[in-house]
Amino acid sequence: MQSDAVEDFLKGNNIKYVLAQFVDIHGVAKTKSVPAKNIFDVVDKGAGFAGFAVSGLAMAPHGPDFMARGDLSTLSIVPWQPGYARLVCDGYVNNEPHVYCSRVALKNHIKRLEAKGWTLNTGLEPEFYLFKKGEQGELLPVDQSDTLAKPCYDYKGLSRSREFLERLVEALQAVNFDVYQIDHEDANGQFEINYTYGDALESADRFTFVRMAAGEIANDMGIICSFMPKPAPDKTGNGMHFHLSITDESGKNLFNDDSDKNGMGLSKLAYHFTAGILAHAKAICAFAAPTANSYKRLVVGGNSSGATWAPAYVCYGDNNRSALVRVPYGRLEFRLPDSGCNPYLVHSALIAAGLDGVERELDPGEPMNINLYDLSLEEILAKNISILPQSLGDALDELEKDTVFVDAMGKDLVAEFLKVKRAEWNEYSRQVSSWEVEKYAEFF
Repeated sequence: MQSDAVEDFLKGNNIKYVLAQFVDIHGVAKTKSVPAKNIFDVVDKGAGFAGFAVSGLAMAPHGPDFMARGDLSTLSIVPWQPGYARLVCDGYVNNEPHVYCSRVALKNHIKRLEAKGWTLNTGLEPEFYLFKKGEQGELLPVDQSDTLAKPCYDYKGLSRSREFLERLVEALQAVNFDVYQIDHEDANGQFEINYTYGDALESADRFTFVRMAAGEIANDMGIICSFMPKPAPDKTGNGMHFHLSITDESGKNLFNDDSDKNGMGLSKLAYHFTAGILAHAKAICAFAAPTANSYKRLVVGGNSSGATWAPAYVCYGDNNRSALVRVPYGRLEFRLPDSGCNPYLVHSALIAAGLDGVERELDPGEPMNINLYDLSLEEILAKNISILPQSLGDALDELEKDTVFVDAMGKDLVAEFLKVKRAEWNEYSRQVSSWEVEKYAEFF
């Protein structure tokens, strides 16, 4: 965007302030509010932050500033906050791209694709819950009549939360999201919003915006929009499936081949990419399911919610929603990530894993076109299907020992991620839950 176009944008939308926005290692949006007249300072020099105050930037209190430099191609209004615009930023330290910045890391991985003339396109499907607080501070569904045992796609459940959903959709449409459907999901008070795919960087930027919009619109209404992976033990979790395809410079889908003998419309490139994802799935799990709570969603041997759409088994299959990778036809759906992930790191991990599969021409094996949830653990293992990590601690161990993957992702960034997340896991492991007290206080 040229300077004249920027000035026209600011004046035409009555913009008084610009939010210079980046994310921390958790994917949480961080901002500074900058008077609109100073926008080019943010683009040229950056908005200065004390990096030590932000999680995962590997900075000390005596170090230089973290400078968030704006990407003018991302400049947009903030529809729920009149007079404000948003400018997505890359992190710089000492005038160099900061290797610990998630967006910088993804851009480095995208360069590997660009060298081959490829673009990774992704369509994300975020799920979330709508809550209000009860008298004791407990989280309750916003719609108290949303009590069906199987509420998925229920008209009443969708209709009675329409005010929030309409306001969210209108905010996204105002910044050119092509929202094409919204539905009530499997749990009471749970919803999903779908919008058209984009390239990997755009998808990560957009999902960050979705969480910003949903959180603030809900807050304005006196409710809570939660992207927590598993808010309740007896309800389904918040997944965020990634639909993947690679296109060439002409826009051709290189994952599609109608002559595929398996009838899934996949090319050799797609099979190799799939094999890379499967080979590194346990390490990717640390990024795609990055909280202690995430593993309440990724369970083996049944789920207390009575139903699950979350994968636990490392395999792929034709339209198989019980597999880690589902093949709708001519593209891949990676079903592991949850709505609490950092989308920049997940995209980076998928590129690193997929390209390893392509470069080594890995074979994913035969597709599993059966309901894996019906099988016992012994039957799963007998089919040589491995199991995803069942705790954050296990996932971090898998990430640390996957040397090929660590090298591809960047040793410094992975080391910082491991440091932050091991501290989180240790903190969680030391907690004493009400379940433990009820179970053991008078047990012995």
